[in-house]
Amino acid sequence: MEKKKRSNLFRDVFGNLHIIKRFLIFTFGCISYNRYNGFNKLQLKGTEYIKDLPDKKVLFVSNHQTYFADVFAMFHVFCSVKNGFINTIKNPIYLLNPKLNLYYVAAKETMNKNILTRLFTYSGGITVKRTWREGNSKVNRLVDISEISRMGNALNDGWLITFPQGTTKSFAPGRRGVVHVIRKYKPIVVPIVIDGFKLAYDKNGIKIKKRGVLQKMIFKKPIKMDLKNDTTDMIMERIMDAIEQSPKFYKKKNTSL
Repeated sequence: MEKKKRSNLFRDVFGNLHIIKRFLIFTFGCISYNRYNGFNKLQLKGTEYIKDLPDKKVLFVSNHQTYFADVFAMFHVFCSVKNGFINTIKNPIYLLNPKLNLYYVAAKETMNKNILTRLFTYSGGITVKRTWREGNSKVNRLVDISEISRMGNALNDGWLITFPQGTTKSFAPGRRGVVHVIRKYKPIVVPIVIDGFKLAYDKNGIKIKKRGVLQKMIFKKPIKMDLKNDTTDMIMERIMDAIEQSPKFYKKKNTSL
């Protein structure tokens, strides 16, 4: 038991060394900082809702606009909040004291592409196989229970970011795997709404497409749900409404154009 405790001081729940994670988060944070507080800006709202959350069993659900720029921005925000800064990332000293028990869900095919994406994975990525697509081909595979278990391990150790749509396409339907995770592990579920990332970067979120872009990230109050009485469809609908990706928000957007 004592040996296990000592191991937990140096490694995360997946065996990744904390010292390497610290170095990666600091390095990627320094490289990406000007993307959110330099030639582009990141406007934050609602981080007061997350400053007093418990250190474990919190699931963040968000819409998705690029593979990596969204996640990098969230790492900045969560590390900033950990160090006492609210609705700002203007004090990059927070990169010296990052949140190490922060994880995010990403497609395995994306994270296995090259050495850089593997380093991104080491910093907190939990890779999963898409159940509906592999590369450019459509597939129809069952949810891998071991992937649900890995997400559960992440939640039991800290905070987990997930993108219920599983794609960067706006207003795509939500995938029910996230509901399985919620039912099994009963985390606090916090919605995030982002915008502007697709305009600023390419699909990968690495190449800069446009400068002078105001990116937005809004944190909302935890979603209220009754896991005993709510159906899977009801829970999914609440999530999609909260991240503003449901059909009614699609209609609202098109009406305003």
